[in-house]
Formats: sequence, C-alpha cells, structure tokens
Amino acid sequence: MTDPLDEVAPDASGDAPPRRWWRRAPRLGLRARITLAFMLCSALLATLMAGTTWGLTRENLVDQREGSVTRQAFRNAELVNAQLAAYTPTDALSAPLPVLSGDTPSQSLLISQGQTNQTSAAYGRNAVPPEMLDMVRDGQAARMRVSINGHPELVIGIPLETADTVYFEFVSLEDTQSALESLGTALLGATLVTTLVGAGLGWWASRRTLRPLADVSVAAEAIAGGRLDTRLGAVDDPDLGVLVSSFNHMAQVLEARIDHDGRFASDVSHELRSPLMTLSASIEVLASRRDEMPDASAQAAIDLMVADVARFKQLVEDLLEISRFDAGAARLELSEIRPAELAAQSVAWSQTPDVPIELDTELAGVVIRADKRRLVRVITNLLDNARKYGGGATRVELVRLPGALQIAVEDGGPGVPEEERELIFHRFSRGAGSNRRAGSEGVGLGLSLVAEHIALHKGRVWVEDRGDGHDGARFVIELPVAWDELLESSLELEDVP
Repeated sequence: MTDPLDEVAPDASGDAPPRRWWRRAPRLGLRARITLAFMLCSALLATLMAGTTWGLTRENLVDQREGSVTRQAFRNAELVNAQLAAYTPTDALSAPLPVLSGDTPSQSLLISQGQTNQTSAAYGRNAVPPEMLDMVRDGQAARMRVSINGHPELVIGIPLETADTVYFEFVSLEDTQSALESLGTALLGATLVTTLVGAGLGWWASRRTLRPLADVSVAAEAIAGGRLDTRLGAVDDPDLGVLVSSFNHMAQVLEARIDHDGRFASDVSHELRSPLMTLSASIEVLASRRDEMPDASAQAAIDLMVADVARFKQLVEDLLEISRFDAGAARLELSEIRPAELAAQSVAWSQTPDVPIELDTELAGVVIRADKRRLVRVITNLLDNARKYGGGATRVELVRLPGALQIAVEDGGPGVPEEERELIFHRFSRGAGSNRRAGSEGVGLGLSLVAEHIALHKGRVWVEDRGDGHDGARFVIELPVAWDELLESSLELEDVP
C-alpha cells in the first residue's frame, strides 16, 4: 500500500512532477532520532542559558562601568570648574588641564566660547557628536558611546558654571568590550560542549532504551532460524515487561503450534509408511509375475502402479525428512569424507551413473568433515532434478575455493528464469518449466531438501546460467571448509609414531 501523500498528479505534459526532497530523503532510525532530539534540546537550552547569561552580564557590566566613569567625570568636572574660577577664561583655556582623578584612564576636552583645551589631539571637538554637544550646551549632562579611530569610547558631557563652557571626558571601553568578547567565546564553547554532551547522553540513553528491542530482534532471528525455545529474560521496567511477556507468550504458542504440526506430519508419514510397504511388496510380487499375465493392458497397469508406488514412497521419505527439519530434530553426523569419493558414489547411486566428474587437482587426497548421507542425498537430488527438468546432467564439478568447497551440477536443459531461481528451492515448487512437462514425476520437494541439508552444514546453494555459454542451468553448492585446520590436523596425525 502506498502513502496517499506520496502520490503526485501528472502535469499538463503527462509527466509526473518530481517528488519533494523531504520525501526522497531516507528516514532516520529510532536511535538516531533520539540522539538528535537530545542534541537539539541540549543546544536549545544551552543557547538560551548562554544568551541570558551574556545579556545580563553585559547589562550589569556596562551599567556598572558607565556609572563608575560618570561619577569620575563629575568629580573631574569639579576640578576643571575650580580651575576656571582661579584663572581668567583666557588663561584657563591656555593652562594645562588638571590631573584627572579616578582609576580609569581618560581624556578630557574643554570648550569655552568657541575655544577648546584638550589633552589629546584625537579627542577634539570633532570627536563629540553634534547632537550631544548641543544638548550639553543647553545645560543638560549627557553620555554616549562612540567610536574613535575604531576604538569604542564612552563620552560624558557636563555643563560648567561658567557661561558657554562645557566639559567632556572620554573613557575607553576596550577592556569592557574585550571582557564581553571573552565571555561570549566562553559561552559559545560551553554551548558546543553542552550540545556534544547532550548528543552523547542521547546516544547512551537510546542504546539503553532500545537494548530490549535489540534483544527482541535477536530472539526473533533465533526463532526464525529454528531455535523455537528462545525466550527473553525478565526485565525490571514495567512498561517493557509487557512487551517481554507478550513476546514470550507468542513464542511459546508458536513453538507449541509448530511442534503440533511437526508431530502431525511425522505421524501421518509413519502411518502412511506401513500400508505403503505392504502395497510396495504386493506390487513387487505382481511385477515379478507380469510375464505370466496374457493381457497387455494388465501389464501396463502394473507398470503404472509400480511407478506411482515408487513416487509415493519417495514422497513419504521426503515428508519424513522435512518433518525432522521442522521439529528441529535434524542433526549432522560428521565423518571424514573424500570429496572425490563422495561425488563418485553420488553419481553411481543416481539414475544417471554415466555423468562425468571434473575434480580440482587441489582436492586430490583431501579429507573433509561433513555428513556423508546428507551430501550424497544433495548431489543425487540435483542429478535427478537435471534428469527430470534439464534434459540430463552434463557434468559434476568439484572446485577448492578459499575457505569453501564448491560442488556444481550442470545440465543441458532450457535453464531457470531469473524470477524462479529462488522460488524453486521452496517446498512443492517446481517452476514454470516443470509444469509444461506432462510426464514429470517430481513433487517439488527435492530442491527444498537440498537447501535444508546445505543450510544445516552452514553452506549455501543457488542456481545460475552455465559459464560456457551453452543452454542449461548450473546448480552450485558451497560448503564452508577450514582448510588450514584440516592441514594442521593431518600433519599432527602424520607426526604421531
């Protein structure tokens, strides 16, 4: 089912417009989303705290600094006012300004009747904003932040008692600005660290929170692999406890159902075996005396009965084998096997004993450990499958690969279509090609048993086209083999006196 929001209507040209970018983007996993949520929340809170801290600190620091230098400027203005009272205005403007008091270095400017007296050339009349100058001349003290030669300065203007005389004091704010910049850098660093800590905390919390779900996934994979007795351990969390108890109950019910079905199939197979053996023995008696029967139709009927009984017997044997896999009772009986002898025996016991065998020279004299009965059954089933559906096997090939033994059975038939190469290994599935063969005696269990036997060996099986370019299918088996361990064990056996 598609999401209605993902459906787009075609435009006037008939072409569907491209999907929006946020719908093409892959969705994040649950752990990534939890980690991202923690990181964003940490970043938001850290930014809010840093901004609040910086704003309050800036306001308090600047207000404190401005208040301090303003009080200092008024004290200095009183000194300048006293100097004006002791001298004539002309002498006062030409005399040097008195030594200013206060802890903060400052520069002063005195303007009287259009003339100026200043402690530094950079701090003259032009350094005072015109609107501030007019305000102070009108008898109102004022202060303003300005920039002089790229440096922040605080200007305090104070009207004096002498007519048309004003006093200005310049105090540098670079130390205050530097302190605020240092504070901002520290707060930014703290914000980044807090964000990273939040991301780490989110990753840890998501991992701890999702650990039970990971256990559920592992348990589900184990159950899917045939370990039906897998259960989840008890947890202390009451919310997750419901999930654990529900999963364990589901697994228990599933195990009971599969065991019941497996016992039913096994019982049915056993019940079918007894009358089948009796019927098979009776058919053998009739077949042994078929020449004594004058009627040709009776002989043909006996031949059909013999073929059907053989097919019925093979079906029962396959069902018994499958029921063992379903019940989890299938076990490997490992023994030492020579691959060359294994292939030779399998071909000899099949219904096509003349199939050529191509053996890798590196496999000469090599001994592996595997379940001989199951591997013989696997190769025999592949040979019979080639005989029924592929026009007969053309060769059996054994190749030594790094860490694996590869066994391939090739036929000269029409091959297997791409869409059926996995389907044919399912139970009771023979593919479209076999359905067109009216005389086919298969029931679709041979290749499924091949897959089960190889999976029990922890190997894999697949079908592909023949590598020589001719028509036909190539069924490949790959069994894991630790060649180094086998070589070491063989050397140890040779060293034993």
